[in-house]
Amino acid sequence: MSERAYSFFGIVGPIVAYTSIGVSIALSPWFRWERNALSDLGHAVKSGVAPVYNLGLLLAGVLMAVYAVTAFRKYARYTSICLAASAFLLQLVATFDEVYGLIHQTVSVLFFVSIGITSIVYAAEKKSRLAVIAFMIGLGSWALYGMRFYNAGIAVPEAISSVAVVSWVVASAVKTYLDK
Repeated sequence: MSERAYSFFGIVGPIVAYTSIGVSIALSPWFRWERNALSDLGHAVKSGVAPVYNLGLLLAGVLMAVYAVTAFRKYARYTSICLAASAFLLQLVATFDEVYGLIHQTVSVLFFVSIGITSIVYAAEKKSRLAVIAFMIGLGSWALYGMRFYNAGIAVPEAISSVAVVSWVVASAVKTYLDK
Protein backbone atom coordinates (compact mmCIF):
# COMPACT_ATOMS: atom_id res chain seq x y z
CA MET A 1 0.00 0.00 0.00
CA SER A 2 1.30 3.47 -0.81
CA GLU A 3 1.86 6.17 1.76
CA ARG A 4 -0.74 8.21 -0.06
CA ALA A 5 -3.30 5.47 0.54
CA TYR A 6 -2.38 5.40 4.23
CA SER A 7 -3.40 9.07 4.42
CA PHE A 8 -7.00 7.91 4.09
CA PHE A 9 -6.66 6.06 7.40
CA GLY A 10 -6.43 9.48 9.08
CA ILE A 11 -9.86 10.26 7.67
CA VAL A 12 -11.49 6.84 7.92
CA GLY A 13 -10.37 6.27 11.53
CA PRO A 14 -12.42 9.16 12.94
CA ILE A 15 -15.36 8.27 10.67
CA VAL A 16 -15.35 4.73 12.10
CA ALA A 17 -15.17 6.04 15.67
CA TYR A 18 -17.98 8.57 15.31
CA THR A 19 -20.15 6.19 13.30
CA SER A 20 -19.90 3.54 16.01
CA ILE A 21 -20.60 6.14 18.69
CA GLY A 22 -23.57 7.52 16.74
CA VAL A 23 -25.04 4.08 16.06
CA SER A 24 -24.52 3.14 19.72
CA ILE A 25 -26.32 6.28 20.90
CA ALA A 26 -29.15 5.75 18.40
CA LEU A 27 -29.64 2.18 19.67
CA SER A 28 -29.50 3.21 23.34
CA PRO A 29 -32.64 5.09 24.36
CA TRP A 30 -31.28 5.21 27.92
CA PHE A 31 -28.25 7.32 26.92
CA ARG A 32 -28.50 10.99 28.01
CA TRP A 33 -25.95 13.67 27.23
CA GLU A 34 -26.83 15.36 30.50
CA ARG A 35 -25.82 12.41 32.67
CA ASN A 36 -23.74 9.80 30.82
CA ALA A 37 -20.17 9.21 29.73
CA LEU A 38 -19.60 7.96 26.20
CA SER A 39 -17.93 4.92 27.74
CA ASP A 40 -21.26 3.94 29.31
CA LEU A 41 -22.10 2.74 25.80
CA GLY A 42 -19.18 0.33 25.94
CA HIS A 43 -19.97 -1.27 29.32
CA ALA A 44 -19.83 -4.99 28.50
CA VAL A 45 -22.43 -5.95 31.12
CA LYS A 46 -24.84 -3.01 31.17
CA SER A 47 -24.91 -1.92 27.52
CA GLY A 48 -26.39 -3.94 24.69
CA VAL A 49 -24.38 -1.91 22.18
CA ALA A 50 -20.99 -2.51 23.81
CA PRO A 51 -19.74 -4.65 20.88
CA VAL A 52 -20.59 -1.90 18.38
CA TYR A 53 -19.08 0.86 20.50
CA ASN A 54 -15.92 -0.97 21.58
CA LEU A 55 -15.21 -2.51 18.17
CA GLY A 56 -15.56 0.93 16.61
CA LEU A 57 -13.04 2.44 19.02
CA LEU A 58 -10.64 -0.49 18.57
CA LEU A 59 -10.79 -0.27 14.78
CA ALA A 60 -10.49 3.52 14.82
CA GLY A 61 -7.43 3.21 17.07
CA VAL A 62 -5.81 0.73 14.69
CA LEU A 63 -6.50 2.93 11.66
CA MET A 64 -5.16 6.02 13.41
CA ALA A 65 -2.05 4.18 14.61
CA VAL A 66 -1.32 2.96 11.08
CA TYR A 67 -1.80 6.50 9.75
CA ALA A 68 0.49 7.85 12.47
CA VAL A 69 3.38 5.50 11.70
CA THR A 70 3.10 5.68 7.91
CA ALA A 71 2.00 8.78 5.97
CA PHE A 72 1.83 11.11 8.98
CA ARG A 73 5.31 10.16 10.24
CA LYS A 74 7.01 11.81 7.24
CA TYR A 75 4.82 14.90 7.55
CA ALA A 76 5.04 15.49 11.32
CA ARG A 77 7.69 13.23 12.84
CA TYR A 78 7.30 14.11 16.52
CA THR A 79 3.55 14.44 16.45
CA SER A 80 3.26 11.05 14.80
CA ILE A 81 4.74 9.42 17.91
CA CYS A 82 2.20 11.21 20.10
CA LEU A 83 -0.67 10.36 17.74
CA ALA A 84 0.32 6.69 17.72
CA ALA A 85 0.34 6.70 21.54
CA SER A 86 -3.09 8.38 21.61
CA ALA A 87 -4.43 5.80 19.15
CA PHE A 88 -3.11 3.00 21.34
CA LEU A 89 -4.77 4.57 24.39
CA LEU A 90 -8.04 4.76 22.45
CA GLN A 91 -7.76 1.02 21.90
CA LEU A 92 -7.17 0.56 25.62
CA VAL A 93 -10.33 2.54 26.41
CA ALA A 94 -12.30 -0.01 24.38
CA THR A 95 -10.37 -3.03 25.64
CA PHE A 96 -10.64 -2.09 29.30
CA ASP A 97 -14.25 -0.92 29.25
CA GLU A 98 -16.10 0.33 32.32
CA VAL A 99 -16.30 -3.22 33.70
CA TYR A 100 -12.63 -2.74 34.63
CA GLY A 101 -13.38 0.25 36.87
CA LEU A 102 -10.18 2.11 37.83
CA ILE A 103 -8.22 0.68 34.89
CA HIS A 104 -10.83 2.10 32.50
CA GLN A 105 -10.86 5.46 34.26
CA THR A 106 -7.07 5.62 34.11
CA VAL A 107 -6.77 4.80 30.41
CA SER A 108 -9.64 7.20 29.62
CA VAL A 109 -7.95 10.07 31.44
CA LEU A 110 -4.63 9.21 29.79
CA PHE A 111 -6.33 9.18 26.37
CA PHE A 112 -7.82 12.65 26.80
CA VAL A 113 -4.58 14.04 28.23
CA SER A 114 -2.66 12.47 25.35
CA ILE A 115 -4.84 14.05 22.65
CA GLY A 116 -4.26 17.41 24.30
CA ILE A 117 -0.51 16.85 24.36
CA THR A 118 -0.61 15.62 20.76
CA SER A 119 -2.37 18.85 19.76
CA ILE A 120 0.29 20.95 21.50
CA VAL A 121 3.11 19.00 19.84
CA TYR A 122 1.46 19.36 16.42
CA ALA A 123 0.88 23.07 16.99
CA ALA A 124 4.57 23.53 17.78
CA GLU A 125 5.90 21.22 15.08
CA LYS A 126 3.73 22.46 12.21
CA LYS A 127 2.87 25.94 13.50
CA SER A 128 -0.78 24.92 13.33
CA ARG A 129 -3.34 27.45 14.51
CA LEU A 130 -6.03 24.81 14.12
CA ALA A 131 -4.25 22.56 16.63
CA VAL A 132 -3.93 25.47 19.08
CA ILE A 133 -7.63 26.21 18.73
CA ALA A 134 -8.46 22.50 19.13
CA PHE A 135 -6.38 22.34 22.30
CA MET A 136 -8.04 25.46 23.70
CA ILE A 137 -11.53 24.18 22.88
CA GLY A 138 -10.77 20.81 24.43
CA LEU A 139 -9.19 22.29 27.54
CA GLY A 140 -12.00 24.82 27.83
CA SER A 141 -14.68 22.14 27.61
CA TRP A 142 -12.99 20.16 30.40
CA ALA A 143 -12.41 23.25 32.55
CA LEU A 144 -16.02 24.40 32.23
CA TYR A 145 -17.23 20.89 33.00
CA GLY A 146 -14.97 20.71 36.04
CA MET A 147 -16.22 24.09 37.28
CA ARG A 148 -19.80 22.87 36.72
CA PHE A 149 -20.39 25.82 34.41
CA TYR A 150 -22.93 23.73 32.54
CA ASN A 151 -25.07 20.82 33.64
CA ALA A 152 -24.13 17.83 31.51
CA GLY A 153 -22.63 14.40 31.67
CA ILE A 154 -18.97 13.83 31.02
CA ALA A 155 -19.91 12.73 27.49
CA VAL A 156 -20.14 16.42 26.55
CA PRO A 157 -16.50 17.40 27.17
CA GLU A 158 -15.44 13.99 25.83
CA ALA A 159 -17.22 14.70 22.55
CA ILE A 160 -16.17 18.35 22.31
CA SER A 161 -12.49 17.70 22.98
CA SER A 162 -12.25 14.70 20.66
CA VAL A 163 -14.05 16.44 17.78
CA ALA A 164 -11.77 19.46 18.17
CA VAL A 165 -8.67 17.27 17.89
CA VAL A 166 -10.10 15.29 14.98
CA SER A 167 -10.43 18.55 13.04
CA TRP A 168 -6.66 18.98 12.72
CA VAL A 169 -6.01 15.24 12.36
CA VAL A 170 -8.33 15.01 9.37
CA ALA A 171 -6.89 18.25 7.94
CA SER A 172 -3.40 16.74 8.25
CA ALA A 173 -4.55 13.55 6.52
CA VAL A 174 -5.96 15.56 3.63
CA LYS A 175 -2.70 17.54 3.43
CA THR A 176 -0.53 14.41 3.48
CA TYR A 177 -2.70 12.94 0.74
CA LEU A 178 -2.43 16.05 -1.44
CA ASP A 179 1.33 16.37 -0.88
CA LYS A 180 2.06 12.91 -2.28
